[in-house]
Amino acid sequence: MIRIYTQAVNGIWLAVACNNRIVASSFADTEQKVLSDLLDKLPFNMPFQILSQSSADVYAEKVFSLMADILEGKEVICTFSFDMDKLPKYTVIVLNAVMQIPIGYVSTYGAVAKAVGGGSRAVGNIMAGNLFVPIVPCHRVVRADLSLGGYGGGLRTKYQMLMKERRGYLEPKSFLLKNDSGALQIYPIEITLDKASKIFDQL
Repeated sequence: MIRIYTQAVNGIWLAVACNNRIVASSFADTEQKVLSDLLDKLPFNMPFQILSQSSADVYAEKVFSLMADILEGKEVICTFSFDMDKLPKYTVIVLNAVMQIPIGYVSTYGAVAKAVGGGSRAVGNIMAGNLFVPIVPCHRVVRADLSLGGYGGGLRTKYQMLMKERRGYLEPKSFLLKNDSGALQIYPIEITLDKASKIFDQL
């Protein structure tokens, strides 16, 4: 049985579906939106139960704490397991690669594809369907020109999340991904924020 919990933290609604692993997670500005998004992510025909905030177990509370820290731009280490058994193998490879993009940096759809194989459009589609927002940091994946690209929660949300993750890094770099994948090129967040600010300042 999948257990679903919601919780409001700092004005943002968080939701997590879990068994002994994270099945899906999401955040939104209302409880209705976050529940709707989470339910859309659940596997077909899997039984679930929506439980009250006050009944959230220790596991869910720890997931909520992690999610809240991510949304505040804090550096975190995720020790949770994800339920990816029903996901295509390539999707799992891409999600695991994106999990390794460190705070303070972004990568591109093309760079991820180059590191793990496949094409940038396929990576973009996987990011758009990310089941584990914001724990798998798809907000750190941007277009080839380092502009924001897309984001399910809206570009302003993506921009605000990246703003909180600034660390003042200056130079791009690359590193070898775990699990025998290739080298992933990453870039300082400031490059993307500079491009985005010119757009948002005009709105």
